[in-house]
Formats: sequence, structure tokens, C-alpha cells
Amino acid sequence: MTQPSFATPEVFNQSPPFEGVDLFTLDRPLQAAVAANGGASAAQELAEFGRHWGSAAMAERGRLANENTPKLRTFDARGNRRDQIEFHPAYHELMARSAHAGIHNSTWTAQGKPAGGASEVVRAAKFYMAAQVETGHLCPITMTRASVAAMGSQPDLLAKLMPVIATDAYDPSFAPWWTKRGMTLGMGMTEKQGGTDVRANMTRAERDGGAYRITGHKWFMSAPMCDAFLVLAQADAGLSCFFMPRFKPDGSVNAVHFQRLKDKLGNRSNASSEVEFENAYASPVGEEGKGIRTIIQMVQLTRQDCAIASAGLMRSGLAHALHHARHRSVFQKHLADQPLMQAVLSDMALHVEASIALVMRLCRAFDRAPDDAGEAAYMRLLTPAIKYWVCKNAPGFLYEAMECLGGNGYVEEGILARHYREAPVNAIWEGSGNVMCLDVLRALSREADAAMAVLQALTQETKGLSGAADTVSFIGKTFRRPDGERVARLAVERLALLAAAAALNAVSPHHAELFARTRLAAPHAGMYGAVDLAHDDIQSLLVRALP
Repeated sequence: MTQPSFATPEVFNQSPPFEGVDLFTLDRPLQAAVAANGGASAAQELAEFGRHWGSAAMAERGRLANENTPKLRTFDARGNRRDQIEFHPAYHELMARSAHAGIHNSTWTAQGKPAGGASEVVRAAKFYMAAQVETGHLCPITMTRASVAAMGSQPDLLAKLMPVIATDAYDPSFAPWWTKRGMTLGMGMTEKQGGTDVRANMTRAERDGGAYRITGHKWFMSAPMCDAFLVLAQADAGLSCFFMPRFKPDGSVNAVHFQRLKDKLGNRSNASSEVEFENAYASPVGEEGKGIRTIIQMVQLTRQDCAIASAGLMRSGLAHALHHARHRSVFQKHLADQPLMQAVLSDMALHVEASIALVMRLCRAFDRAPDDAGEAAYMRLLTPAIKYWVCKNAPGFLYEAMECLGGNGYVEEGILARHYREAPVNAIWEGSGNVMCLDVLRALSREADAAMAVLQALTQETKGLSGAADTVSFIGKTFRRPDGERVARLAVERLALLAAAAALNAVSPHHAELFARTRLAAPHAGMYGAVDLAHDDIQSLLVRALP
């Protein structure tokens, strides 16, 4: 009797993996935004980076690093306290590749000064592409880069650290930082009882000669695998910033005791921890009692990276959705040829195009701020507004991208489920949405003239765009209301939209008008695709998004 066959039938009408691609050359909006903000000369370097990070090998490393999550090894085999974090080799390879590309240090000179030129723009393009492949490992990368800004308040310490930070080597060994080929730095700010309100911190710092002994805890210590951390603690003069290495100057392990790793919704490849300090050795960074002022210089840069990463996640979601739609047939036509799907994908493409134009414009401000008061004011006012708008948009955007793939988007074998779980963290870390809005209000109150100059510049840069003049009027009236804090989210969102239209206008005026017409002249619908774009505009956006 012939046995029935249960062999898997031939697989057809499935999209091939979106890998083996050049993440830079395939992304015309990214290329245009980089060029418009001073980074055109780096096109070859960025294309090489895009080809490597768009490879199947890097995609596989991203998968493995997230499926094999870090583990805390509190003691060694003989019972010695070590507090080490163990990672899959794929994570270390991701870190090595990012370090080799200088994502952790390329905006600084070897002396810890701003590198100038278009270093922020070029680095941001790399960060944006790397985030499309694996975002979790970028946490220690961004904090290492950003810590240099805070340590500028302690030049003698920075001079010792920069020779190790400035290398393009990644060294995961558990050893004193001064013996290593390269190092990473983390940060510990928040405590159980305070969270965002770091002035409620209770961790104490007691002077011990030229150093300090710190006792207390942190509810979130980011990237506990790092070689050192910037932490906040209460000293005699008030909340202060300290450099806390994993090893004391005599080479013994410092009393930095990790209690457990956080079990997070996403960001699975990256370790986040709860920690206790038991007379842990630390050295001061900046003036005692000025800890917030010192560490906010670091936070400004990590907020910038939150926005870049969220834009990168949305770009990846769009690329995967559009790639799938061009290969998948439904009702005798490719999904990409179905009018309703075209409306959804083109509206998403318009959002990503505006987002990357905006974050690159912000990075240009970071490049020029040391020598240009107007760019410095743009940076101070708009960094929190841009983080708010870009990061808060990412989860909903990625849900829409997942839906474009149907059930394939919802399963863990694909990257979009991971992107979706990753997306909320950038809106939460480095200051939640409400904190960002309060920071915009603070910038307006403390530097009113400079903030008004930024708004006036945006007015000129959006002149003639649909709805721009009314948006400017609305922003001005809303921020002047006596109950301005209550409506701050509304005003900050409109400010970010205006800034996005201005940034896009410098890259692609036609698409800036489409963005303004669908976002400024009228409220954007709650769902992507619920806009009325002409057929030619739809095709233009889709071809630019993924040729």
C-alpha cells in the first residue's frame, strides 16, 4: 500500500530575506539628508558601511545576540565576587564592528574636543544604519561617546581616558581600563524612590583623600558590562557626578555589586541592571554639587541618539514592508501595486523622509554649535522636541510596518517583531515624553530670545509651505498661555512638525510641501494611508524609499 506523502510542498509567493543590500545606497532620503547637512564627501565611506551592515552575516548576528540574552555571573567558581556579564559571541562581534567604524568616538578628537566638520552627521548616518540591524548593542556605544562631553568638566581625568576611548578597538576582557585596547562607559542616575527626579537620590559619596567612597544603589544601571560608569551621588555640597571604574587603582575589583539584570520588553541583547555600591571607589567629575549640570552634557548626546535610532527602526520597518509588498502577490497583483497598500506605504515613506531629514538637521546643529550661537540655540530647544516626536512615533509606525507583512510580521523569525519590542525604549530612556516637553518649556523660559530666534528661522525656512504660517502662530500662542505646561505636548508636537518641514524643505522641497499639506495644514489621520496623495507623488516617494 502506498504511504501518503507529507513532504513540505514547494514554497512560493513569499518574499526573500531583505539582506545582502547596501543600506546607504538603497536609501535616497538618507543620502540626500547627509549631503544637505555637510556630509557629502563621506558617501563612499557610508556606502562601505551600508554594504557591511546590510549583509546576511550582520543580520544573523543581530538575531543571535537577541535570542541569546546576557547573563549575570555574580561569583566565579571559587566564590570570589566578580559581577560579570556574559554575552553571546554575536554581541561582541556587533560591538567590535561599531567600534571599528568609530561610532563610539568619531565626533571627538584624540584630546576629547569636538571633531567639527560634519563628524556628527556622518556618525549619525552610521548609527542610523546600525540601528536597522541591531539596536541593543548601541546602548554602550552611545554612552561611551556621550560620556566624553560630561568628562570635559574634569580635564585631568579625561586626558587619562581619551587614549583608550579614542581607539577603534573593542576589548571585552574583564580587566582594569588602563590595561585595555579600548573601553566602554555606562551611566547610573535613577534610584527606586526617585526615578526621573534625581534630586531625590539618596546614594551617598564620602570623601576619601582625593577620591570618594560611594554607598547606595541604582535602580537602573545602563550597560553593566562597561569598564566604568558616570554615577550621581549626594556629596557634602549636594548631588554630584562621579567616575566609578570596575577596578580600583590597585587593580582589585571595585565594590559594584549587580543584583539582577532587568527583564525588559525589548532591548534584549543589551544588559540593564540593578546595582548596589558598598563603599565603591570613585573619582569626581566636575564641581561637587553640580552633578546635574555635569551629566546633562552626556544626556543631551544620548537623547540625540535616541532620536537617530528610532528613525533607523522606522526606516527598517518601511524597507522590510516595501520589499515584502513588491514580492508578495494578493488577488492576482503584487501588494505594492494595490492602490490602498501604495497609499499606506507612501505615507509611511513620507514620514521616514521627514524624520531622517530632521535628525540630520539636528546633527548639523551639534556639529556647528561650538562656533555658531544660532545652531547652539537650535540644538538646545529642538533636541528634546525632536526626541519627543521621533521616538513617540516609532512604536505605532512599526506596528503598521508589521501589519504590511501580515502574520509573517508578527512572528519572531522576522526582524519586525524585534523592532516593535525595541521601539518604546527610546521614548522612555533619557527622559520620557513629559520630561522632553518640560525641557522645551525650560529652554523657552531661560533663553527666550534665542528660542524666538530659532522659531523665526523656522518661519523663514518654511515660508510658503501649506499650513506653516498658521502653525507658527499656534506655537507662539500656545507657549505663551498661562497654562502652557498643560498643553505642552500639543505645542511641542507642532514645533517638531514645523522643524521637520523646514529640514525636509532643504532636502526635497516637493516632498516638504506634501509633508506640510498632510501634517501642518490639517491634522494627520490616526492611521497611515489615510491621506490623499496624487499617483505620481506616491510613486516618487516609494522609488526614493527603496529603488
